[in-house]
Amino acid sequence: MQDNEKSVYFGIELRDTYTCVSYYQLNMESPETISTVMGAENYQIPTYIAKKRGMGQWYFGAEAKAKVKLGEALGVDDILSKAFADEDVLIENERLKARDLLLIYIKKLLSMPGYFYANSNLQKLTIVVERLSLEIVDTFSYIINELAIKKNKLMVIDFKEAFYYYTLNQRPECFLHDVVMFDYSDGKIMHYSLTRNLRTTPQIVYLQDGVHSPLGTNPDLEFNDLIDRVFAGKIISSVYLLGDGFDGDWLKVSLQKLCRNRKVFVGKDMYSRGGCYAGVVKDGKKDWPFIYIGDNELKMNLSIKVIDNRIMDYLTLLNAGDSWYEAYGECEVILDGSGEIEVWIQKPDVRDAKVEILELTDLPERDNRTTRLRISARPSSDIEAVVTITDLGFGEIVPSSNKTWEHTIALTR
Repeated sequence: MQDNEKSVYFGIELRDTYTCVSYYQLNMESPETISTVMGAENYQIPTYIAKKRGMGQWYFGAEAKAKVKLGEALGVDDILSKAFADEDVLIENERLKARDLLLIYIKKLLSMPGYFYANSNLQKLTIVVERLSLEIVDTFSYIINELAIKKNKLMVIDFKEAFYYYTLNQRPECFLHDVVMFDYSDGKIMHYSLTRNLRTTPQIVYLQDGVHSPLGTNPDLEFNDLIDRVFAGKIISSVYLLGDGFDGDWLKVSLQKLCRNRKVFVGKDMYSRGGCYAGVVKDGKKDWPFIYIGDNELKMNLSIKVIDNRIMDYLTLLNAGDSWYEAYGECEVILDGSGEIEVWIQKPDVRDAKVEILELTDLPERDNRTTRLRISARPSSDIEAVVTITDLGFGEIVPSSNKTWEHTIALTR
């Protein structure tokens, strides 16, 4: 337990405009978000970096903006989107990679808490962005490699998944029925609606989302109408309001509607705190009777049939609910019988499985049980995976043929 208390989980919400940083240790009641002003809830750090004129010194956040305003430094806007697009940035006639500037920015973020985790080990770093792509995942893989952080300590998730982890780590009465979040940030309103399937074990969780136009001249009544559209046909236990758009005292009629037989929470750090919870759950430190099936999650379980100690069993290579960007499964088996492998593909919410036979064409003829195979599976999308089978031979007795077979497995929607 002592080692666990020294481990820290970070959740970093990254936008082009601002960043939130939360941290969590297992002896804490809930994650805490780092404020840029001691004693105040000033959680939003400008996603901004600046270089001191004529020197290699870098500033970030509000200090970077202040230095640029004073003419002491040269700033870089939109470092997040520029890094994801693998753009170059020209500063004082020096061409720099935007992803290296994002690396500097994240390194400074991780040094912010200081004494909060001075003697702690980084257990998981969860980056939360609006949406995922292979380019985004590759960018952060590069960054953690440069930071000498092991790959298994990184998670990259989107806002919806962070909302999922945050919501289901609250008190059970808060998610007895559906839960809705309204995110009013960067001049637009998004909503996420979380629903659980109580008939499955583990419970499958679905999130619907929608993007809405900014509110106009009568925001209270317009938001009131939006609530009706989003809540139609649903029983809502809790509502979360996130973002600067909800600042001020304009919520009157709409707030009365929201509070009718529901719990309503207002905040600006739910995604970064959800990122902390995501790390804890993925680390196996919390019982988690849920599977989230979202845009970035695998829609299938992929297994092979094996015999272990004379007992037939199924060895899972890929799990539904894991991020298809990061999932990978591998095992080694001894072939017993003909040159083929049975692969079982199953949706998480049904019992029946689809079976595919993978032929090992031109496999050398050998005595039974003298062929060892390495089988790996890596998703190529949320409903498709490439299974690679490699002939390893059988030690010094049977040399490897160096043959490799690739099969693409797809789930029929």
